[in-house]
Amino acid sequence: MTATGASEESVGARGAPESGPWWWARRRSAVLDVFLAAASALECVIEGTGFADEAQLPQLLGLLLGLLAGSVLLVRRRWPVAVVLVSIAVMPAEMGGMLSVVGLYTLAASDVPRRIIALLAGMTVVGTLVTTYLTVQQEMVGQNDFHPPVWFAPALAVAMGLLLTAPPVLWGLYIGARRRLVESLRERADGLERELSLLADRAEERAEWARNEERTRIAREMHDVVAHRVSLMVVHAAALQAVALKDPEKASRNAGLVGDMGRQALTELREMLGVLRTAEGAAVRGASASGAPERLAAVASRAGAQVTERERPEEPSGAGAAAESASAGPSSGGAPVPEQRAGETAAEGPCLAELADLVGQSRAAGMVVELLVSEAAEAAEAAGIDAGEPAADCGRRYAARVERTVYRVVQEALTNVHKHAPGAQARVRLAHRDGELAVQVENGPGESDAAGAGLPSGGNGLVGMRERVTALGGVFVSGPTEAGGFRVSAVLPASRAAA
Repeated sequence: MTATGASEESVGARGAPESGPWWWARRRSAVLDVFLAAASALECVIEGTGFADEAQLPQLLGLLLGLLAGSVLLVRRRWPVAVVLVSIAVMPAEMGGMLSVVGLYTLAASDVPRRIIALLAGMTVVGTLVTTYLTVQQEMVGQNDFHPPVWFAPALAVAMGLLLTAPPVLWGLYIGARRRLVESLRERADGLERELSLLADRAEERAEWARNEERTRIAREMHDVVAHRVSLMVVHAAALQAVALKDPEKASRNAGLVGDMGRQALTELREMLGVLRTAEGAAVRGASASGAPERLAAVASRAGAQVTERERPEEPSGAGAAAESASAGPSSGGAPVPEQRAGETAAEGPCLAELADLVGQSRAAGMVVELLVSEAAEAAEAAGIDAGEPAADCGRRYAARVERTVYRVVQEALTNVHKHAPGAQARVRLAHRDGELAVQVENGPGESDAAGAGLPSGGNGLVGMRERVTALGGVFVSGPTEAGGFRVSAVLPASRAAA
């Protein structure tokens, strides 16, 4: 804002900036000031000529004085204080009424400090009062038939002083306050617009981050629930190829297992793609699709239970002596896995009670794998199940995300054993500690004469396990052992679930 308080005039009616000559913000303002200066100059020239005649001075001097004084209004927006001072200076010559009124208005509407405005307004009142009083006294002396009261001249002088000073000052103060208010509102609107723009940019960044995060979670979930099943299929197919000529009956049973796993894998993949399409449609309609990975986990858990139930009668036909021994192990207890009710355990994904079934699937594929659970008696008592038997229902001891993460770590670790160490023995340890849950999967070196299944590896298994564990605030460690095997360990903070 300039000294005249007219900076808002630099913005047009539609908000477009305009430019004017010199110190004027707009050409319209320049035209107005030129018109006011011309009118004031004409008034001052007329009054100056009359003053020169009365004072017996050359009329040219009065004309030049009036022309210069009236033209000062051209700079009223630039130097309002100077305009008011000139108007006060020419008051003794009884000229500059318009100059005084316009100058006081411009001064009051500007950003000049209030004390200066009050000082100059007071000087103008005093000057007008003195000039009016002296003029009235001279007129009264010249008229013998006019005898007004004593208070007439002072009262008229005070009235003229207030009349010529108060209205322009008050109006200028109002206009200046209004302009400052409009400017502050405009600045606030601009600030809000910038803030909204920043918020929109941040919201877009957060949305992009959320999409990438969700895409990563879904890809990790699909990798966990599909890769394990397909890996077992390939292992069974390799075993089938090995015994096809030696034992046709066993080869037939293994072929049935491969077919069942293949159909189940296709069903599982179809259900997961259906979940993704449903989640995408819900996102388009404005619903949140953040539960897609949990629904994928539920699909995998339900599918895993169904496959385990199908595989259990066929376990004696597994490839190798390890498959025969598994038929007498804990995983062949014959306890059926009931269908999980929607919205309960299935909605939360696999739980710790399903680890025995998971280990049994690897045994059926020919792996020698042992499951050890520390505090087994306490765990069974807390969960309400027998530690050596498959769970009749998924009674959770910990939060669903914790148990699902442990299950996925074990699942992916066993899949890696099938891929990278065929014929190796594996051991799964699960420890229930105070405030945390620890799991370790360790395998020995693979047998040199064991025929590998030729499973491809994308290098995402360990990465996915680490992401799952660290997302819950846990610690994940993996690496080779001194005996030539591989070890995967994870410790997750966990609190007991409410009974």
